[in-house]
Amino acid sequence: MAFPTSVNSQITDSVSQVNTSVLGDSPAVALGNLFVATGQALSNAAHNATNAQQQSYVTMQATTTQSVATMLSIDTASDGVATARVLGLH
Repeated sequence: MAFPTSVNSQITDSVSQVNTSVLGDSPAVALGNLFVATGQALSNAAHNATNAQQQSYVTMQATTTQSVATMLSIDTASDGVATARVLGLH
């Protein structure tokens, strides 16, 4: 209990208890803030990885489409000649 002052002793005791409570709760609050920050950082990392994967799928699809278009545009005769050379028929 606080020393006698012009302020009611119950008030000074209450203020002292609140100050002690704030000091006691500080580690828990700090750890909670750390967990929130870590969770947000991991969420951002997962989102960035997902976005990068989606963008790579778009690039791969465009590459496949272009490759198929190129293969379909080759003349049949030149395709036959190339196949014969690969198989060693000429």
